[in-house]
Amino acid sequence: MKAEVITTGTEIMIGSILNTNSKYLSSKLTELGIESCYHTSVDDNVERLTSVFEIALNRADIIITTGGLGPTDDDLTKETITKALGLELEIDINLEDELPHCLANMHNTMTNNNEKQALNPAGSKLIRNDIGTAPGILIDINNKKLIMLPGPPNEMIPMFENYVMPILRTNNNIVIKSINTIGIGESSLEVELRNLNIYEEGFNISTYANNGTVEIKVIGRGNDKDILTKKMNEKIKIITNNLNQYIYGFENKYLAEIVVDLLKEKNLQLSLCESCTGGLISNSITRIPGSSAVFDRSIVTYSNNAKIDELGVSSETLEKYGAVSEETAYEMAKGILNKTTSDIVLSVTGIAGPGGGSKEKPVGLVYLCVMNKKNHKIIKNIFSGERLTIQEKAAMRALYEIKQFV
Repeated sequence: MKAEVITTGTEIMIGSILNTNSKYLSSKLTELGIESCYHTSVDDNVERLTSVFEIALNRADIIITTGGLGPTDDDLTKETITKALGLELEIDINLEDELPHCLANMHNTMTNNNEKQALNPAGSKLIRNDIGTAPGILIDINNKKLIMLPGPPNEMIPMFENYVMPILRTNNNIVIKSINTIGIGESSLEVELRNLNIYEEGFNISTYANNGTVEIKVIGRGNDKDILTKKMNEKIKIITNNLNQYIYGFENKYLAEIVVDLLKEKNLQLSLCESCTGGLISNSITRIPGSSAVFDRSIVTYSNNAKIDELGVSSETLEKYGAVSEETAYEMAKGILNKTTSDIVLSVTGIAGPGGGSKEKPVGLVYLCVMNKKNHKIIKNIFSGERLTIQEKAAMRALYEIKQFV
């Protein structure tokens, strides 16, 4: 079954609010085994909404709209769709009686424009709204389901979960798994995947790049959930066995959370010294609840003087090799290791740009050094992108190197 989600509202189209309804509904439809094939957003305009709805009616089995069910003049969804279907609006007497009480409970007064919320398409079924005054509407027509939901997420979400999901449950199943990788480009990863015997009808395998990481998303569809799950597990195992050196996690779990959990498991303390990332790595770690159990400190040593004063980096090293060098990265890590009682430390120094680069040391050059009392590893990277992108890629790679070193 194919679904289309139509979000209505001028406030969406001019960027006044973020459209989170499409994302939420797509994820829930996937849980139900329903493909969300189309997302459409349209402003509060009768002509454009009519056109959008008619297109959806021709290509989708399930059409879900959000917004435009309220009492004001720009709430046009119900009226527009009713007319497009050739139906009439009818007064729902029970709802007309309930509205004043509902508004009173919300400490609002009944006004004339609220009365239009008691009008509904002939032959439709109302969907209860436990939060607001606008009920949802279900219309079955020509073997298609049309579901109109209110726009505010605090009304739409409980309505969908409590009353719409039971209506839409089918025997179709969709299983989705994500594998998260780093250290390999999207095109190279796709080539690696194509060399594995994992592609077959009913399964879609895609890659999505994001700031130095690439997500492998495997989507399987079928009627028999046990067979589907077995095949999915086999594919995940093949991918994991062949691409393990690039895999840092699954199901889009934050890399910082993985690092914190691993440090907790091994009872290790971490400290950082950051230059070009300016605290991004430590910020990602301290966002994780419970990180205080394993994270001791982070020092941002942005200038050469800071590297000398805080970490004991040699002025001769800085003069001979420069602030962005493996020698400086090593001395930074050594300095923070000597300054703390941490079990593992990491340093980062680089050129985030847009200026400051040269032929020998281009923008995007970043050195990492991860170290404990016995060993160390220096990693040279050249990241592409704008300043913030380079910083974010460096922070992600730093977290990955900590995970690998632990």
